[in-house]
Amino acid sequence: MSTRPLTVLQTLPALDGGGVERGVLEVAEALVNAGHRSLVVSAGGRMVRELTQRGSEHFTCPIGAKTPTTLRWVPWMRNLMLQQKVDVVDFHSRLPGWMTWLAWKLIPVAERPRLVSTVHGLHSVSSYSSIMCRGETVIVVSETLLNYVLQHYPKVSAGRIRLIHRGIDPGEYPRGFVPGHAWKRAFRRQFPETEGKKILTLPGRITRLKGHHDFVDLIDNLSRTDSQVHGLIVGGAHPRKAAYSDEVRQHVRSLKLDDRITFTGQRSDLKEIYATSELVLSLSRTPESFGRTVAEALSIGTPVIGYNHGGVAEILAAQFPQGAVPFGDQAALFNAVRQQLTDGNPELPGANRFEKSEMLRRTLDVYEDVCEQIPLRKAA
Repeated sequence: MSTRPLTVLQTLPALDGGGVERGVLEVAEALVNAGHRSLVVSAGGRMVRELTQRGSEHFTCPIGAKTPTTLRWVPWMRNLMLQQKVDVVDFHSRLPGWMTWLAWKLIPVAERPRLVSTVHGLHSVSSYSSIMCRGETVIVVSETLLNYVLQHYPKVSAGRIRLIHRGIDPGEYPRGFVPGHAWKRAFRRQFPETEGKKILTLPGRITRLKGHHDFVDLIDNLSRTDSQVHGLIVGGAHPRKAAYSDEVRQHVRSLKLDDRITFTGQRSDLKEIYATSELVLSLSRTPESFGRTVAEALSIGTPVIGYNHGGVAEILAAQFPQGAVPFGDQAALFNAVRQQLTDGNPELPGANRFEKSEMLRRTLDVYEDVCEQIPLRKAA
């Protein structure tokens, strides 16, 4: 393990929100708390203030902009690594990965920082995506991603890969959490149609991959025999996804479910919404690399029913196996949800098996370990 403070640089497209971005902030804060120096390069965003308030340094650069002119920032990245005496650089996305790798290759071998890549997504298999496996050490955030890398990028030896599941802070999502009265009153005022109902929640950005049509059909089928069921679609839509958002809303209208399904838009109170829900759903059309919302809801103790693939399958197998249903099987989904809603003594999720503290400890161990593989440049 390292015996002195390290300078660790993380790179990603932007800091506007999302699971990857949240993970970068958590690692950055852990680095500072451990006495290391934390740097982040991105195009900026609303989370920069939080990052810097917790002791990290942010350098604004559009390294995720998908335009040929982005390559002009490669020399800037190289100079930043040298000027800031970076010991470890960890990239979290493909285009920033290429920018980081190209800059790193321009540095003399004896002066290069250790190169780490963290794979967060099941990207299309291609030369472009292969950059995520070019780290000297490759972190994967789930067994699903471990198998994906080993299957599709056989040149990556298993010895270079570190499996570190993403984690949830049980202090932030405590078991048995109950929203305060003020929040309940405000939520009822904003969404009076939810009063006294059995809330089923589908969290996540409104994109075709998240399975909104399956959720709408599920609410339609359930409402035919249970007038108390109400669906919440929690999440915003990027302007580029406006057409799909309109498509989902039209589906709701066509089934005359306007009074049974509420679109809340983007929310910052997911913890309270999880706790208010009878069930949380995970219906992604493609496998999730992890499934953060599933882990958050289960940590609180709210049951989750989800398609049994990807990282969601891993989480459900560990904490709530009865919540897993075969992908795309609408009948199995309906039966699992109905049973959970009608069971007089339903089973509750098991204890949180994916803790943030363990994720952070193991990530910092990687950074420190890779610096022990060769003499530290700054110590020379």
